[in-house]
Amino acid sequence: MISLPSTDAMKVAAARIIWFEPPEKALADPARLLAYAMRYATHEDMKIIRAHVSDEDFCRAIDAAPPGIVDARSWAYWNLMLGRSPAPPMPGRNFPDAPINP
Repeated sequence: MISLPSTDAMKVAAARIIWFEPPEKALADPARLLAYAMRYATHEDMKIIRAHVSDEDFCRAIDAAPPGIVDARSWAYWNLMLGRSPAPPMPGRNFPDAPINP
């Protein structure tokens, strides 16, 4: 996975995207930050991020996105923008010991 630079602009964008934790912590987990960015980033935030993230890196980040962060609309949009149509299945949670219909 890529690493994101800790520039002032990236810290500001990370703080807006993942508002509930320090930007340094958000930048330490690029796949998670990019997953939140797919859902919550403004156009300006995404311009800052995309200056450091190639399409190939972004595809790897989508593949590594944790379940429950990216909504279906954002998942479809970003996969389409990166030439991945049809989009692969969204990440899901797996509860192997849970009964299917209790």
